[in-house]
Amino acid sequence: MPCAVTTMSSSPIFTQSPRKLSPIFCKPATSPPPPSLSSPTFTLKNIRKPLNIGEEAEVDSSKVPAVLKRKRPARINIPVASLGFDDIKSISDVDRSSEVEFEGESYSVYCKKGKRGGFMEDRYAAVLGLQGDSKQAFFGVFDGHGGAEAADFAAKNLEKNVMNEVSKRSEEIEEAVKEGYISTDSKFLKEDIGGGTCCVTALIHKGDLVVSNAGDCRAVLSRGGIAEALTVDHRPSLDEERERIESLGGYVDCCRGVWRVHGSLAVSRAIGDRHLKQWVIAEPETKVFEINPECEFLILASDGLWDNVSNQEAVDVVRSLCIGVDKPAAFSACKKLVDLSLTRGSLDDISVMVIQLTQFIQ
Repeated sequence: MPCAVTTMSSSPIFTQSPRKLSPIFCKPATSPPPPSLSSPTFTLKNIRKPLNIGEEAEVDSSKVPAVLKRKRPARINIPVASLGFDDIKSISDVDRSSEVEFEGESYSVYCKKGKRGGFMEDRYAAVLGLQGDSKQAFFGVFDGHGGAEAADFAAKNLEKNVMNEVSKRSEEIEEAVKEGYISTDSKFLKEDIGGGTCCVTALIHKGDLVVSNAGDCRAVLSRGGIAEALTVDHRPSLDEERERIESLGGYVDCCRGVWRVHGSLAVSRAIGDRHLKQWVIAEPETKVFEINPECEFLILASDGLWDNVSNQEAVDVVRSLCIGVDKPAAFSACKKLVDLSLTRGSLDDISVMVIQLTQFIQ
C-alpha cells in the first residue's frame, strides 16, 4: 500500500503619501484688552456659558470677522484597494501548527509559520511506493493565500488526481499531470471556499523526474553541485503572463510595490482564486527528464525561501550537510535554509523539502 503523508506546514490599505506644506508666516495679532465690568459693551450675553456634549454654540454672524466665513473644503474620498478575499470561510477545522518537521531516508521537510498574523497557510505532501513500486513517489509543496483551505485540499487530492490521469495515459505524462492539476482546481472550486494556493510537485515515475508548478513555489535541482531551476515563477510581471492576462480582458497593475492581477493577486497561476479564475489559471508548466547519478537532490520550497535565498546558495547549504559526509543531514539542511531566510527579514511562511534523488535511481 502507498504510504501517504499530508501535513501542514503562510503579496494593506491604499494610502496617500503625505504632502509637505509650506510654512505660512503672518504678523502676530495684537489682542484687545479684556472688557471691564464697567464697560458699556459688557453684558451678561457676552459671558460664554459651558456647552453640553454635542451642543453647538450660538454665534452672531454679523460680529464674526469675514475671514471665518470661508467654506470647509470638500472631503477627499481615498480609494481602498480590495484584496479580493471577502469570501473566505472559517479555517477552524485546519491544523494550526506553527512548525512542522519530518525526516526520512528519501526526503526531509521543515515548515515554519512566518511573522505575519493569522495561521500557517503552507502544506506539503509525500506519497511513497506509487503503484507498488518503491522507486516511484510523489512530492509537493503548497503555498496557500487567502486562507489555508486550498493548500490543504491540494495536498490531500492532487496526487490522487494526477495518478488517476497517469493510469489512463502513462505515455503522455505531461498531459496527465496537467489534467490532474486542472481536475484538482475544478473540484476545489465546487467546494465554494475562497482563497487559492501555489503548487510545486515532483513525480518520480519509471526512472523519470516530472516536475510541475503553478505559481511561485520553485523546484531547484543540484546536478553535480550546480543549481538548476526546473520551474519558472508565475508572476504577473512576466511578459508572457501579462500578455496572456491582457488577451483575456484582464489587467496587471502595480499595487503596494508589487505587480498584481487586477491589483490584487501577486501570482498569475494557482489552484483556486475563483474571483480571478478567468485570468489566474491552474495549468502547470512541466519538465521531464531521466534521473541519473549526477542528479543529487531536489529542493522544493515556497517563495518564503526563494525571496531571500538564491538557487545556488540553497544548493550549497544542502550539499555541505548531505554530500560527502558519513551521515547526510537533509533535515538540518531544510531547517538551516528556513533560518537563513528568517534572518534576512522574511515575514512569510516558509516550507522547504529536500528529496534525495539517488534513492530513486533504477
